[in-house]
Amino acid sequence: MASGGRRGSGAGGRHAPARIRPVRAPAPAPPIALAALIAALALTGCAAGGNSSATSAPSARNTPSPHRTTPAELCATLVSYWAKEELNGGEWAGLDWEQKGLSNEQYVIHDAVVAAARRELALHGAAAALALVDRTAKRECAARGGATGSTENWREPP
Repeated sequence: MASGGRRGSGAGGRHAPARIRPVRAPAPAPPIALAALIAALALTGCAAGGNSSATSAPSARNTPSPHRTTPAELCATLVSYWAKEELNGGEWAGLDWEQKGLSNEQYVIHDAVVAAARRELALHGAAAALALVDRTAKRECAARGGATGSTENWREPP
């Protein structure tokens, strides 16, 4: 290398430049193809896992109508619950009528139902007594229109 030339320069002292091939980005999808794909997915219900009813609005024929609880139904539920608690010796059976959420009239029904159920329990057993509670509470509450009246704020305990 006494000549001061470049190493590896070969004849003429020049390197051939390395060829770098440009990387081309993939061509963007035409807007029409993209719109068609989105429309196809929407129409087939792909997001619902094939169950198109999961994304559609409920029809009138399978939508349950709302049920408004009547005063008689509420009365029967309350009286029946608390009468069964008393018969079973439940922890909260000793609450007074106000703490149980009963009106004065409902408490009168409650007392009568419990007395009848205790007689039924002695004669025919627990299952018969609990069935009597439900029947009697439903009948008496319906006959009194829910028995929501309270004529006083205090009632002497029995």
